[in-house]
Amino acid sequence: MGTFLSTFLADSAELPELADRVRSSGPVPLSSPLPVGDLAADSVAATKLMASLLHLARKGLRDPKASEVPRVSIAPQLVAGAYRSDQLFRWNGNPAPAWAPLSGFFASSDGWVRTHANYPHHEAALRSLLRLDAFATAETVAHAISRRSALDLEDEAAASNAVISAVRSPSKWRGHPQAQTLEADPFVSLKQQAGDAGLHSLGSADGHAPLEGVRVLDLTRVIAGPVATRSLAFFGADVLRIDSPGMPELPWQYLDTGQGKRSALLDLGHKPDRDCFERLLTDADVVVTGYRPNSLDRFGLSPVELHNRHPGLVIGRVSAWGLSGPWVERRGFDSIVQAASGIAQIHADGTGRPGALPAQALDHSAGYLLAAGIMSALRRRHLDGRGWTVDISLARVAQELLAQPHSPPTEGGPLEIPTVNAETREGTVTCAAPAISISGDTKRYRWIGCPWGADRPEWAEPRSANVQR
Repeated sequence: MGTFLSTFLADSAELPELADRVRSSGPVPLSSPLPVGDLAADSVAATKLMASLLHLARKGLRDPKASEVPRVSIAPQLVAGAYRSDQLFRWNGNPAPAWAPLSGFFASSDGWVRTHANYPHHEAALRSLLRLDAFATAETVAHAISRRSALDLEDEAAASNAVISAVRSPSKWRGHPQAQTLEADPFVSLKQQAGDAGLHSLGSADGHAPLEGVRVLDLTRVIAGPVATRSLAFFGADVLRIDSPGMPELPWQYLDTGQGKRSALLDLGHKPDRDCFERLLTDADVVVTGYRPNSLDRFGLSPVELHNRHPGLVIGRVSAWGLSGPWVERRGFDSIVQAASGIAQIHADGTGRPGALPAQALDHSAGYLLAAGIMSALRRRHLDGRGWTVDISLARVAQELLAQPHSPPTEGGPLEIPTVNAETREGTVTCAAPAISISGDTKRYRWIGCPWGADRPEWAEPRSANVQR
């Protein structure tokens, strides 16, 4: 396989020879001047490899040679479908409203900007920043932005709740202090918990579910974090997503990445809800967060505090801009990182209007790689009881992608990508088929269509007797 998988294996201190256990029937059909197909294939391969390694560990093989790990196969069409899931999604036959009217590229007085206004509170913040009322159209927004400097808008948005990025060239981004900070960071970071060991062996695993009996608290939104936790659920984990009732999720967006998971609502600022959350934490093996760094610290959910209270916990975190640098507290999404890093300019059309990758590949890749890192950490915890923290950022994934050679995009014919249909209580849901599996499993989601916030904040069932605590 490619550079991205080799880099993941090096950063996670896994055997480099594991890359030789991966086979693909061809390139992933995601057309771009950047090797986004290779990024997608390698990210999915990392997830499948780490699932296989964890499965072997739970079957008693503590330190396998690379040749003892089952071969991993990559199905290019399935990977392309998983990465373009928002484009394939249908709800009662209707496509997803993936982009709100005020989300997109707009010409400023000295360049281009990209806005993100999919959530109502971000749209309201954008209107407020531009001094527009609630009835302002995209055309009105375009006129207001055309009179402003791109960098001024970017900075003013960062000081409010709006989300705007100036569109930069790759060279401009390389010279930016945030990009230079990220250069020192690994592609994926795995850090072992200091101090005493905590939780014990995961025990044996039956069938082809390497995460059977593992409990995951999911504190993520949008795509990257939910893709990571969906992957953990696919491999057998009991994944419980927790959201604030004051921050509603877009219903289709949850359904697109919520397969196999349950969803409950808790207000961590309300003591009874906070007490309930702490009880869930006591029995959790993994906590995954997708909010800005330090934003959950006020609830005692920093890695240091979590490890102090729950030794042996595995913590996975995905952020937009990384854990340090001048932009650490800025909001960001895949499209915003593409704009800031130069990816959007690389995909500009003949008129100079910026473009985008054929899928939100930074998000999806970060999600699969985070899941892989978490499973690598769980395997080590299974052996020695120590907790871990796993980190990845969209901007670091972007820089790894930009560092690879560019080539003319290849245009293929119409894609025949498998989808899955499910009848839910709210109608028919069509979604992309899963791209991950390990040898011998059913290659199916356990369920599709569990509504957002519809479950009780409790673990699904008693922990398997095979799992030792």
